[in-house]
Amino acid sequence: MTFKTNKRKIINDPVYGFINIPGDFIFDLVEHPWFQRLRNIRQLGLTSFVYPGANHSRFQHCLGALHLMDLALGTLKGKGVSISQQEEEAAQIAILLHDSGHGPFSHALETSIINGISHEDISLLMMRKLNEQYQGKLSLAIEIFKGTYHRKFLHELIAGQIDMDRLDYLRRDSFFTGVIEGSVGSDRIIRMLNVVDDSLVVDEKGIYSLEKFLIARRLMYWQVYMHKTVLSSENLLVRILKRAKELALESVDLYATPALRFFLYNKIGPDDLLRDGNFTPGLVASTFTRLDDSDILVSAKYWADHSDKILSDLSARLMKRDLLAIELQNEPFPKERVNKLKAMTAEMKGISTEMADYYVFTNSISNLAYTPDAPEVRILLKSGKTEGISTVSDMFDHRFNSERMIKYFLCYPKECR
Repeated sequence: MTFKTNKRKIINDPVYGFINIPGDFIFDLVEHPWFQRLRNIRQLGLTSFVYPGANHSRFQHCLGALHLMDLALGTLKGKGVSISQQEEEAAQIAILLHDSGHGPFSHALETSIINGISHEDISLLMMRKLNEQYQGKLSLAIEIFKGTYHRKFLHELIAGQIDMDRLDYLRRDSFFTGVIEGSVGSDRIIRMLNVVDDSLVVDEKGIYSLEKFLIARRLMYWQVYMHKTVLSSENLLVRILKRAKELALESVDLYATPALRFFLYNKIGPDDLLRDGNFTPGLVASTFTRLDDSDILVSAKYWADHSDKILSDLSARLMKRDLLAIELQNEPFPKERVNKLKAMTAEMKGISTEMADYYVFTNSISNLAYTPDAPEVRILLKSGKTEGISTVSDMFDHRFNSERMIKYFLCYPKECR
């Protein structure tokens, strides 16, 4: 006797309640080891150093985005938008896998041990490798993900001003951090979506929900994503990985899990995703899918006892949450002060001023609630015409929402205060 596996699973999500896996093939992708890996990658990296509840994973986020995509497609079809079954499944696949290329601790790897490759690049690579495994069943999803499919609104649901990615992560991150200012009415916004001239629009009565969404995004960036303690911890981790990479390329022996060792001891760049580098895209993808947060944490725990004083000290600081001091301000920090802090650190640590760059550094951060490069959100008026939100909304200040707000930060050892 044979038994057929029930793939129409119901998942109890803490944010939305019961959600469904919308199809058998979607279930197969969720069960794939490459997607299951996202269970071990935190959505907010080291943000739990500030908000202890922020331990949710990218796995949860991707399932939540899939749920919202299912609602959005159902809403659009209910309003008479023609969407084929193939397009529906492809859009669901694209949003499900949109973060599959994320490395451990958010963007830390992109700025330390992998050169010139973004998580979007790796997500696309992994989708292409899965497409080979499943005999072309992801071809349309890849087109939609890249924005090359002729029905542009499907791509806008994945990467636009009000895409399902943003709608989920704002509400989910607000829920797990407890920062209620980030809570958005995702259901309300989705029910107000429509399509005109192949572009996503919002019904006029959804303006207030949209305004709240833009304000929530701005507040979440300053209160959570760019919280100064989060910045300090993530920049500390980046410098740990940079120091490890530097030592590895000098053939210094470091403890590392096999997956992390591959990226530490080899120079992996964009060419390796295009078959023009030293490694095949398949090897890069398969090795990357064995890399998660635990590889970094376990390795850093061992590095805290390494003979290299910089690597060991930085790693020990991370393990003990003994973070670098950080200051934020609206203007760049004077070079004289930065150089003075480097000199103090070099003397205190017994290292060169060049090595003091690992402890003392300054950079800038920016907050952009509304992306000016992306198409403006269009509002569908009751007359049937569409207008840009900057024209229709009484509250929307296009300059305020689309202007990049920049702040500068300075990190240095607390002992130098």
